[in-house]
Amino acid sequence: MSNSVKAILDAKGRDVVTAGPNTTVAEAAVILSKKKIGAIVIVGMENKISGIFTERDVVHAIAKAGAACLDQPVGSLMTAKVYRCHEDSTVYDLMGLMTSRRFRHVPVETNGKLAGIISIGDVVKTRIAEVELEAEQIKAYIAG
Repeated sequence: MSNSVKAILDAKGRDVVTAGPNTTVAEAAVILSKKKIGAIVIVGMENKISGIFTERDVVHAIAKAGAACLDQPVGSLMTAKVYRCHEDSTVYDLMGLMTSRRFRHVPVETNGKLAGIISIGDVVKTRIAEVELEAEQIKAYIAG
């Protein structure tokens, strides 16, 4: 079993919910709710990552500005310094990054363009599958 980002994307798909920087916070909140996701990747020209807007960003915006923030563009409230991974990154790389930076979503970039997204759920699911496979292999070895 491969624990690379490429393997995860090959299994789950490469679709990513994106929006432009002029999308309002209210519009972004509707997208997050309807799609049942925790993050929207904000893209600019040629599908290049310019930021990420998450549920946490909605909460911070409301806490700071109240309901008035709902009409603001996500480009002014998004996380602009986006940590990215690549298809050759491993589950272990992502676990370290997500834990140390307290992220739940990491966009995947290939040749400077958005190629997918990995969530903490994807990482946990992959890791559980690896552990289960290891356990089966150990049982088979012991059973002879």
